[in-house]
Amino acid sequence: MRHLVITAALIIAPVTSARAQETTHTLMPTPTTVAWGYYDAAAVPVLHIRSGDVIVVGTLITSTPERLEGAGVKPSDVERSLRDITTTVTNKGPGGHILTGPIYVDGADSGDVLEIQIQKIDFAIPYAYNAFGMNRGFLPEDFPYSKMRIVPLDTVKLVAHFAPGIDIPLHPFFGSIGVAPPASRGRVNSAPPDIHAGNLDNKELVAGTTLYIPIHTPGALLEIGDGHAGQGNGEVDITALETSLRGRFKVTVRKDFHLTWPRAETPTHWIAMGMDKDLVQATKIAVRQAVDFLMTVQGLSHDDSYMLTSVSCDVDITELVDGNVGVHVMIPKAIFPRGAGEHMIPVKR
Repeated sequence: MRHLVITAALIIAPVTSARAQETTHTLMPTPTTVAWGYYDAAAVPVLHIRSGDVIVVGTLITSTPERLEGAGVKPSDVERSLRDITTTVTNKGPGGHILTGPIYVDGADSGDVLEIQIQKIDFAIPYAYNAFGMNRGFLPEDFPYSKMRIVPLDTVKLVAHFAPGIDIPLHPFFGSIGVAPPASRGRVNSAPPDIHAGNLDNKELVAGTTLYIPIHTPGALLEIGDGHAGQGNGEVDITALETSLRGRFKVTVRKDFHLTWPRAETPTHWIAMGMDKDLVQATKIAVRQAVDFLMTVQGLSHDDSYMLTSVSCDVDITELVDGNVGVHVMIPKAIFPRGAGEHMIPVKR
């Protein structure tokens, strides 16, 4: 993977593509183009796009210059934009993520679905970190202190050098891709994932996959951030390989079907999701979403859908540490006729 180089003059720049008759916008993180720690239906959009447009979005590592330097990052390796944002942005929510956006998608409205095709992901910096904090993570009683490790990234060999003799394959994805929640919820913390997606921390959402999010407010108000160079399911110490990423996304408003929870699609699987404060309840939501998918999209009966989920689908813990825990169900495409249930559209009975 190669770094995506974008000049300061292209902080927000539309480019028309004659090939696809679509517009490509570039949005880089600056003090005026980020939402720090929140999703909010009342947030002021920093960019307007049309359905079908492509956006190139830069995101920042979830940390501060002081923490990074304290853990061993050279001051010259700390991004200028991170310094500018941490010193000037005062409008902060309850969460810790610096999210690029919000992006207003023309034509998007409550009840629609936002389709986000993740076309490309590049690294912006040659390092990541992993850290746990006092009284945080899945085992706070075992680690009553804080620690941070800087992990060099080799983007040629595509590995993270965790420790001598221990290399982790790079698996970049964005931990947080979400829209505004219903207006009645006000400004919500960027950490707990929910019906607006947000901090899903789902490592399946790599380049070449598509995320579908139910829309709850006009314009959707899309925000993207929390770049990860890799992560294990569960994210048990509360962080992944946290880094800065650049992503290319095609964003489309879908009015031909509706969702109550986020779903996703990879080349080999469909993914149903569930989130709740309680792991059992999150699992029930995810399994019911899988059953619903098999019924409405594949046309199976309620009973057969439940049975097929049990015998062919994997129920995985997404993350255990973000207030709401996450569970996702991997539904294999290979067991169905080719082309069945494409793009999540319900079958006509």
